[in-house]
Amino acid sequence: MGGDWPEPSRPSPESIGRAVAARESRALEWSAGAAALAIAWIALPVAAGLLLGTLMAFSLRPLNEAIERRVRRPAVASFATVLVTAAVILCLVGAFGSLFVSRGVVLTRSLLAVLDPNGALSDFLESMTGTLARVGLSGDELTSRLRDAAAAIASRAATFAEAAASATVSGLLALFFALLSMQWILLHREALPGRLEVVSPLRIEYTRALMTEFERVGRSTLLGTVVTGVAQGLLATFGYWITGSPEPVFFGIATALASLVPGVGTLLVWVPVGVFMIVTGHAGRGFAELLWGTFVVIGFSDYVLRPRLLGGDHEMPTLVTFVALFGGVEVFGLKGLVVGPIVMSIAVATLRLYAREAEARRHA
Repeated sequence: MGGDWPEPSRPSPESIGRAVAARESRALEWSAGAAALAIAWIALPVAAGLLLGTLMAFSLRPLNEAIERRVRRPAVASFATVLVTAAVILCLVGAFGSLFVSRGVVLTRSLLAVLDPNGALSDFLESMTGTLARVGLSGDELTSRLRDAAAAIASRAATFAEAAASATVSGLLALFFALLSMQWILLHREALPGRLEVVSPLRIEYTRALMTEFERVGRSTLLGTVVTGVAQGLLATFGYWITGSPEPVFFGIATALASLVPGVGTLLVWVPVGVFMIVTGHAGRGFAELLWGTFVVIGFSDYVLRPRLLGGDHEMPTLVTFVALFGGVEVFGLKGLVVGPIVMSIAVATLRLYAREAEARRHA
């Protein structure tokens, strides 16, 4: 009949199959994303160790390849590289820790001697009797307070030892996961890029470019942080030695460790040393130490050496480098010295890829 409605067309089995496949593909993508987030959430407590191990694997890859060429067994080569790395780290930390503690004990005794009623500080305070009287203090009173403070610090050695033991356990746990991740990456370094290219939603060339950037900036950041800290420690030690500071080795190690402290860094060490030398009657050497710390320990290391090590061949602008360093510390804490530059560099590399793609579309 003319008024009958036409029979609606039914979807073909092929279109139904494509729709089902698309729905399953989307569900699998969401599941994979959820799985990645779950893994990241569970691994978050040991993420610092995993990241450190990854960066160590990038930095020591030439050593691993050299060992592999000799033994011709990747598993043995990766295990040997990890074993050598662990031995070097533990020996250095043990040696410097022992030296730091032993010289610290000697320094504490020397400090108590300086604060003695007949010590060098008493002579300086006697010469400033008039100035101290204006603020309601006497030389004997100030010396007594300083002695009490030094004695209190010495008496809290047990508390410091407990904190050091806790930090040692935490550090060993992080080192354990770092070595595990380092060994895994070195062992699978050939297959890992191919696996990432498969699961990445980006083009293969873009994925490779980002992986190359991550490896480059990770290596330069780790080496930059370590080399800068060691350089600041050595330069500071030389400065303490030439100015006649007490226990230059102790303060040199302390300066290297303080270089990792956000914000103030090495100022925590060489400024008190310089001021102490001034107030104990060695004004010329004290001012020389302060000038050395300002222009060499900070000026050369932070504004010349560190940006060059972190910049590499694909140097970011100096402003971006410092934003990555200080912003990373503000967001992530001490780990931000490494995480900040890596995140910033990957973000900049991604924006460059996007700009290149947009430019290509514009001229297509």
